[in-house]
Amino acid sequence: MTGTGTGTRAARGRPRSAAADRAIVEAVLRLLERGVGIDALSMEGIAREAGVGKATVYRRWPGKDALLLDVMRTLEEPPAEVRGTSVRDDLVEVLERLRQRGLAKRNSALLRTVTSHFRSHPRLWREYHDTVIRARRELLHSVLRRGMASGEIRADLDVELLGDLFVGPMLARAMLHDEGELPGGLAERIVDGVLEGARPRK
Repeated sequence: MTGTGTGTRAARGRPRSAAADRAIVEAVLRLLERGVGIDALSMEGIAREAGVGKATVYRRWPGKDALLLDVMRTLEEPPAEVRGTSVRDDLVEVLERLRQRGLAKRNSALLRTVTSHFRSHPRLWREYHDTVIRARRELLHSVLRRGMASGEIRADLDVELLGDLFVGPMLARAMLHDEGELPGGLAERIVDGVLEGARPRK
């Protein structure tokens, strides 16, 4: 787990224990899964749940928000490069990854809870966006730009807006609906529907 400006602080003296790091992060996840609200979370309660001293938690994170950022990072895998077979297939691959993440109950429930908290704290949301969301958006935008360069997608479209048209339906279902609303084949249906309107006009 890596540190950030508001996250993990450099350790002094003895090396940090990776086992303690994992225990603390898992403690936060368990508490949130039990329905403990963000406002009710405390560093003291997290330490008790993790079976460590409060000082052990504070040596790693200066406060709850910094810890929550690192917890969310543990649920995120760095976006893998797409295969580059075709723009359509690459877009399906990007959206299918979102669908799979939405089906992961732990990820989906925690995203709803923690994202809502982050959005109410602009500085925290900006850091989460810059360290987690931005890389995924840039991958999607690179595929769209390739499609524009190859003539598969209209070049007069706004890349950011077009990207939102692709991922918006999947994110809305993952965040707002039950897991039954993320059936197999959904990525293909979304991509084909949006591409129909994004193809160059004859």
